[in-house]
Amino acid sequence: MMLSFWEKASFTEYDYAVIGGGIVGLSTAAALAEIEPGKRILLIERGALPTGASTKNAGFACFGSLTELLADLRNMSEEEMLSLVELRWKGLLKLRERLGDEHIGYEPVGGYELIGEQELNSIDCLEEMNLKLFTLFKQKIFSLHNNKIKDFGFNREYSKALVFNCLEGMLHTGKMMRALWQYTAERGVHMITGCEVRELHEQQGKIAISCTTLSQSMQFNAAKVAVCTNAFACELFPELDVRPGRGQVLITEPLSRLPFRGAFHMDEGYYYFRNVGNRVLFGGGRNADFVGETTTQFEVTPLIMNLLEEKLRNIILPNTDFKIDMRWAGIMAFGPNKQPIVQPHLTLPQVFLGVRMGGMGVAIGAMIGDSLANLMLHK
Repeated sequence: MMLSFWEKASFTEYDYAVIGGGIVGLSTAAALAEIEPGKRILLIERGALPTGASTKNAGFACFGSLTELLADLRNMSEEEMLSLVELRWKGLLKLRERLGDEHIGYEPVGGYELIGEQELNSIDCLEEMNLKLFTLFKQKIFSLHNNKIKDFGFNREYSKALVFNCLEGMLHTGKMMRALWQYTAERGVHMITGCEVRELHEQQGKIAISCTTLSQSMQFNAAKVAVCTNAFACELFPELDVRPGRGQVLITEPLSRLPFRGAFHMDEGYYYFRNVGNRVLFGGGRNADFVGETTTQFEVTPLIMNLLEEKLRNIILPNTDFKIDMRWAGIMAFGPNKQPIVQPHLTLPQVFLGVRMGGMGVAIGAMIGDSLANLMLHK
């Protein structure tokens, strides 16, 4: 790309660069701007809107349902499980503190989990889980609200119990991302969209960021770079143990009557639904086709969409006519465990990684951003 003298002088040299304009990238840029307000900070996003899941998620402010946390205990220690819950809870508090509840559409409505026949034994562990979580929250988190199954209109043949989480909430994903975008811009972060990073390499003591935009090549330079592209980090660093996981979502047209309000989970968190006004937003089903959903393709598939519609018709809205208004997909990132990757790159020590959010980007994004910014400042 041919640059003018003015462009080269004003737009190519930075103290810090952040690659990825999702919740983690924006949170990292925000933290850097808060700590060092005089520094030049660049944020590069390859899409017109954030690519991945940040603007495509369901808008849950959650830290794990009962069956999800019990499943975690089968794969990790109690200390590790509690550490993840604490990270998620602190991340949600940080997000709300930074942006304000009104700017992210936060609603402290509580969350529910529908318990099917195959999960009924989880009820026996409810009080034990409350004891474990008491060390973090100093209050009882889970309780049974079986009387609301009928009030909410769910299929009683499936819904054998209903577990309530008093600290769960919902937010408006679009408002959250707009607020975070505006927050960073107000603090002087220079944001460029529609610009895809192709390569990072060391050059004269800095990191050269080779990009393409409008079919032209361009290079930015920064003393330190944060890579916050989650599932797409492997495009820059194929050696990373990061696997993409697609999440498919649908939303109904407004219903004349919707008997439930709040955030809901099913099947160890693999299915999730909520109201958006008088609409029902429903997503998940990745566990029905793990192989097929391990992809970075932004597509919806008949297999998952038919499954979502079937559960919506038979379990969530039985005897209710509805029409689907929109369908979409977001791309999350997973690994061999639920721990995110927050560390310097092994061979490029001026490059720092904040990836593999495990489907909990909304909950942990703000804390990961803070951790990554502090790591960049002190390494």
